[in-house]
Amino acid sequence: MTKLSYINGLTLVLLLSGMSTPAFAGSEDVVVENAWSRASIGVNRPGAAYMTVRNTGEDTVTLTGLTTPLAVMPQIHETKTNADGVSSMAPADEITIEPGQSVALEPGGLHAMLMKLQNPMIEGETFPLTLTFSDGGEVTVEVPILGIAARGPES
Repeated sequence: MTKLSYINGLTLVLLLSGMSTPAFAGSEDVVVENAWSRASIGVNRPGAAYMTVRNTGEDTVTLTGLTTPLAVMPQIHETKTNADGVSSMAPADEITIEPGQSVALEPGGLHAMLMKLQNPMIEGETFPLTLTFSDGGEVTVEVPILGIAARGPES
């Protein structure tokens, strides 16, 4: 029996016995709401984007990264304030979202940091931001760019 025949036979047995590919939590169950960002002054300083990421599915999903043509290094960052009131930002690890739960990317907490901007963020424009998940799935949202002093999506 050739190696290919053996593999095909094993695949058939696994499929018929219900042991097909493992089930992953579905990024198709992710909903992104209230996305927004602020206009930038040029490209020398990073931009940021904010939104709520909601898991409407029955399985946990894990946000692993971001991509956008607007920035060379988009990352999820977290702002923390120590006991002395000093704030600092650092890249966040993967973000796990339980079924029926949401994670807010907002000023002063978790947020999408857009480092090495390729173009200025101009009020009134939008840009695509793609969220990538551990199952290999992606969710792309058009992020509106609000005024430089905006405090939320309704600004």
